Amino acid sequence: MRISANLGFLYLDLPLIERIGQAARDGFDAVECHFPYDVPAAEMRAALRDAAIPMIAINTPPGDPARGDFGLAALPGRAAEARGAILRALDYAAEIGARFVHVMAGKSGGGRAAEAVLRENLRLAADEAAARGLGVLIEPINRRDVPGYHYASLEGAARTIGAVGASNLHLMFDCYHVQIMQGDLITALGRHLGRIGHVQIAAVPDRGEPGRGEVDLAEVLAALARKGWAGHVGAEYRPRSGRTAEGLGWLAGMRAHLARRAAEDAQGGGR
Repeated sequence: MRISANLGFLYLDLPLIERIGQAARDGFDAVECHFPYDVPAAEMRAALRDAAIPMIAINTPPGDPARGDFGLAALPGRAAEARGAILRALDYAAEIGARFVHVMAGKSGGGRAAEAVLRENLRLAADEAAARGLGVLIEPINRRDVPGYHYASLEGAARTIGAVGASNLHLMFDCYHVQIMQGDLITALGRHLGRIGHVQIAAVPDRGEPGRGEVDLAEVLAALARKGWAGHVGAEYRPRSGRTAEGLGWLAGMRAHLARRAAEDAQGGGR
């Protein structure tokens, strides 16, 4: 199982560009980032090359924090801003060699008008991403942390994906958000596996290191591996101490558990 370090939450004691090399040295297989735009794309690309590590995904710019924005793509009346954010993210992702752009829907509160705007923007995003060889992600986000986010359920995001009908539009399955809103992670992963482009993990309920909390994420990932998952899993958690290095023991423990489960499955003929 290949694990990606989310640089929006990890190594915050370092400048963003230095987090890349540190993640590689600590044994992560890839990185991902929420908002890398303060770093010139050429500089980001060089840092990824020097660390010999790929960037899995970046987010679209979230909008205006002073207005409470958390994405723009599902906000009626702001289509021009949303499309500008999408194109900016796609151009940056293409230049640094990222694989996906997560198009943030925003706090629309739901509704038909917002969904219509979102689908139109996602069609644009998927078309422009395809021209650049990229994929697009959308993510249900729990409404305890982000009240009013456009979709909070897997089913809602899946309906949007189906309506847009683009082969490069995928689901971001964040185990933290899904557990809070719906639970039953292993069943949900199996149900939506064909739509999933990226998976993320963090402890529930505090979003700390994955090796603790109410969900045995090692078992969830073992089940995901048995289902044939070949992508990365993003570690998008907030270190409890605030310092990533102090809590990285979970990474080796997770990998050891997954190797043990794989060996058991091989001995048992996959049962």
